Amino acid sequence: MNLLKPALIATLALFTFIPVHSQSERHRLSDWVNPLIGTAGMGHTFPGACAPFGAVQLSPDTDTIPHNVNGRYQPRAYDYCAGYRYEDNTIVGFSHTHLSGTGHSDLGDILIQPQTGSLRLNPGTANRPEDGYRSRFSHTSEKAKAGYYEIMLSDDSIRVQLTATQHVGIHRYTFPGSQQEARFILDLGHGIYNYDGKVLWSSLRVENDTLLTGYRITSGWARCNYTYFAIALSKPLKSYGYHDRKKADYQGFWRRFDLYHDFPEMAGRNVVAYFNFDNASSNELTLKVALSAVSTEGALRNLHAEAAGKDFDALCEQTRRQWDAELAAIDCAGTDSQKQMLYTSLYHTMINPSIYMDTDRRYRGLDGNVHVAEGFDNYTIFSLWDTYRALHPLLALLKPKQNADMVRSMLAHQQQSVHRLLPVWSLMGNEGWCMTGYHAVSVLADALAKGADIDRRAALEAMTATANSKRMPGIEAYRQLGYVPYDRDATAASNTLEYAYDDWAIYAAAKAAGETAAAEEFAKRALSYRNVYNPQSGFACPRYADGQFKEGMDPYQTYNEGFIEGNSWNFSFHVPHDVFGMMRMMGGEKVFRQRLDELFSMDLPEKYYKDNEDITADCLVGGYVHGNEPSHHIPYLYAWTAEPWKTQHWVRTIMNRMYRSDIRGLGGNDDCGQMSAWYIFSAMGFYPVCPGSDQYVLGAPYLPFMSITLPNGRKVVIRAEGASDRRRYVKSLRVNGQPYDKLYISHSTLAEGCTLDFEMSDKPNRKRGLNAAAKPYSMTKD
Repeated sequence: MNLLKPALIATLALFTFIPVHSQSERHRLSDWVNPLIGTAGMGHTFPGACAPFGAVQLSPDTDTIPHNVNGRYQPRAYDYCAGYRYEDNTIVGFSHTHLSGTGHSDLGDILIQPQTGSLRLNPGTANRPEDGYRSRFSHTSEKAKAGYYEIMLSDDSIRVQLTATQHVGIHRYTFPGSQQEARFILDLGHGIYNYDGKVLWSSLRVENDTLLTGYRITSGWARCNYTYFAIALSKPLKSYGYHDRKKADYQGFWRRFDLYHDFPEMAGRNVVAYFNFDNASSNELTLKVALSAVSTEGALRNLHAEAAGKDFDALCEQTRRQWDAELAAIDCAGTDSQKQMLYTSLYHTMINPSIYMDTDRRYRGLDGNVHVAEGFDNYTIFSLWDTYRALHPLLALLKPKQNADMVRSMLAHQQQSVHRLLPVWSLMGNEGWCMTGYHAVSVLADALAKGADIDRRAALEAMTATANSKRMPGIEAYRQLGYVPYDRDATAASNTLEYAYDDWAIYAAAKAAGETAAAEEFAKRALSYRNVYNPQSGFACPRYADGQFKEGMDPYQTYNEGFIEGNSWNFSFHVPHDVFGMMRMMGGEKVFRQRLDELFSMDLPEKYYKDNEDITADCLVGGYVHGNEPSHHIPYLYAWTAEPWKTQHWVRTIMNRMYRSDIRGLGGNDDCGQMSAWYIFSAMGFYPVCPGSDQYVLGAPYLPFMSITLPNGRKVVIRAEGASDRRRYVKSLRVNGQPYDKLYISHSTLAEGCTLDFEMSDKPNRKRGLNAAAKPYSMTKD
């Protein structure tokens, strides 16, 4: 079916204004969100506009640092994983796709920048922005809210306002009235983690004087990423043209035309186009930019479904109300800065994963074909090495429908995979192969343990197929030897620990399903972690195929010691499924507690992190690395010891140091919401140390009051009167009015609705934790 002709007729309807009665912006929940938190330092968040779980993340990009030049990595590219850096004072333009908080990157698709004065088609440089289309700006004119962004471009005096629906980015530009001509630049060659040749092809059509369509195909982290678009304009074009920075040697018989001026078809590998408008009658221009991974027809459908008949203000208010509704899952008492941090964290947990299908439910799959999402919403951007730990468990509690659909999306990925693998780190219908383990199995097992309505048999088949795939690094040796040998894999020790936990997740799911054979197989594999603990030191240590441990391993060192993005000091605590067994490998509970104490109190020499782009001193509490995910459960491990009060001490210390309501407010990459999810769980006073079980390990609430409204309408009310930095310790706990001495709480208790009353104190309760029956789950017993 050809939608273009009816779409052309209907274009004007996209700008039919409807009256909107805006609710007062005072005291609305979305006002607590500050998207600028984490945009400086290591957070790698972006400040722009998006809808909850939206496919569009419309945000400013502040530089054009390439990922590599002639194959040589450019370290400064790391600073621009989100496209925006608060420290910068120029904006290159506003692109429509961004990753939130990652330490590697891609996207930055379909960059647009308004312009007046002389035509400038290159981006210029930060030192000389006047040589290009970028512009200086001041943070004093910058406004960032959930679903809204605003800035004044100083050089051309253009006010930019942005908002977004799930598939459409909406720009409103107010040009200075003194300018007779105004334009916008559309740069199809721009990208985050860009490099020469990343754009494989791009195409742009002027369908009429108020509608543009096109696409580009890029090869970055997402190896083959299709981005189709449709752009509706609020007033007609006056003239247009383009330049191809990478002009093909062969032009064929297209050479008969003047392709570069007012010709309605533009194409190339590095196209930058311009579109001029008459600014005399009105100095305001609105663009509605719809995206699709399927086709330009899909982008047009999305445009009409979400943006027809609504002006900028109506669409902005609609998205702000969506954020208000999502944020209403949590009510709390606290200081203004505490509320801002809490609601901004909750906001950051609902950006990635993102919807990856059109309004007609079609999407581009891992196999490159177009599929229809039947019975589920299809999602993409699965940073699973990070997000299995807390983000997906949080979504399983607060947003179980979305989390179940994410699991179904992972199952669809596995079915489309030529390797029959669940995603490792997938984005935009592509496998990115980043990081280690097969942690999608944890997300599946956790969803099953918490009652998600997914196909249990299909899930188990996908989990076991992934765990047995020869494509997983060192997996065949792991199955034969019980560990990944260091002479075959540079991150062998951490791989073994991660595989063992993932195998436990499969064991737990198989056991619950009554699949005895699979449960027995993976129960044995789950204990493989024992094979990498060196009995001489009690630390996890890489081991060679001949059985020998690596000599002279430095447990403080991250590089070349057998671990990925972590050291042995932190990874040695990575056995969340068998904490008592891990204690025995270290030499018993006393040694275990001493090591935990030392980890948090040591002074880690700078030489161990100064060359690490993921870690700075801001990411550390002693030797504990909160800035990277393998450590996130560690402060909760005191719950298995006689001193659980130390969890209460250190968790609050971590929250105070690593989470602040300012631009440098995140002590590490937010990693698609994982850092933020840790904060929300810890603020509630419990944390999912072992996803795949139904237990949350208790700490202490951060705030005096929180109320969680679950999708089933029930509430989890958490009261901790007087909770503060001084009164951080739990003297006693009552659940539904009854004394409660366990050091964990079950998912079923929370899902049914409950009241948790914590009595807080300035002194630890040293008796709490002495009851062995109160300890959380461990695969083997004390």
